[in-house]
Amino acid sequence: MAVMLQVEDLAAYYGPTKVLHGISFALEEGGITTILGANGAGKTTTLRAVCGMVRASGHVTLAGEAISGLTTEAVARRGVAHVPEGRGTFTRLSTEENLRLGAISRRDHDAVEADLDRMYSYFPVLRERRLQQAGTLSGGEQQMLAIARALMLRPRLMLLDEPSFGLAPLIVREMFRILRRINEEERVSMLLVEQNAALALDLADTAYLLETGRVAMSGPAKEIVADEQVRRSYLGY
Repeated sequence: MAVMLQVEDLAAYYGPTKVLHGISFALEEGGITTILGANGAGKTTTLRAVCGMVRASGHVTLAGEAISGLTTEAVARRGVAHVPEGRGTFTRLSTEENLRLGAISRRDHDAVEADLDRMYSYFPVLRERRLQQAGTLSGGEQQMLAIARALMLRPRLMLLDEPSFGLAPLIVREMFRILRRINEEERVSMLLVEQNAALALDLADTAYLLETGRVAMSGPAKEIVADEQVRRSYLGY
């Protein structure tokens, strides 16, 4: 299968502080890769480095095209949608206005309307709340909105940063079910950073475990979840 994202020797910095120390990983087209690790391991920084939000070095390619050093906007135009931790909802706009902002760079207006309907089929509660001010949505609804808004870009790759953060377990399970459906139906590749290691490993094909900005372990998700050290350290059994 073709490689959607190839990251080689990626280092990243906040000011003079080096946070990532030459990590390398790959994500297959249509696949789901998860990055696991403790707080401060460099997971969020990895996503930010891929989409040009922090100072970084190394080599990053998207479907064979080099994107290292591009601006965040230029990376997005190439089909990379970033769903940050904290959701980034435009709180004073309505749910539907938030969704339309996700497609603001598109010119295929008829297709945008069709995509709106598709987002409402994935997340029926957003249709019910389409005229409601986004800041009044529940945390789970805002996270659904953030994912749907990113999909309105029609991305080839989604970067998902802690989508389960602060949400009730039932909401989280439903959201991961929808992410699996989106991946299967639309073949959107996904790079997932997630503290809920059990759910992430169940969803993903491949996993990378970061420790202090370095890859400590990698492999098929089914093999990682069977590793006794990972189970004890990250899954609690």
